[in-house]
Amino acid sequence: MDYDFMRIALSEAKKAYEMKEVPVGAVLVDSNKNIIAKAHNETETRACICSHAEILVIERASKSLNRWRLNGCTLYCTLEPCPMCMGAIQLARIDRLIYAAPDLRLGALGSFIDLREKKHPFHTVQCEGGLLQKESAQLMREFFKERR
Repeated sequence: MDYDFMRIALSEAKKAYEMKEVPVGAVLVDSNKNIIAKAHNETETRACICSHAEILVIERASKSLNRWRLNGCTLYCTLEPCPMCMGAIQLARIDRLIYAAPDLRLGALGSFIDLREKKHPFHTVQCEGGLLQKESAQLMREFFKERR
């Protein structure tokens, strides 16, 4: 099932690509494997740095469920979260995070900085990277190649 949900996240990333947004997509799934929310980067569209796919998917899921605690949920995203997004993931109490490609410039799970080095006092997110990494990284390379 993880591959299926990551493919949906990649589909979201492709939507961002088509909108000339950095191609990052995210999907949040509950413990019964139901999709709660999907999102892609919209920082250019909204002219807001906080409009990362992970933040938007958390906002949409919280609104849909009418709660900010997203315990029991898994977040799939196509890029290793930045510190802002990892903070939101932690605060939302998401149980599991699966990401595709590392982000060497801003990744908060060891590629740039590792926010897991200090144990959080009340919640730990299980993190796994590398699922469909090649596909996600290729989309990112194509995007930036076109912009240069």
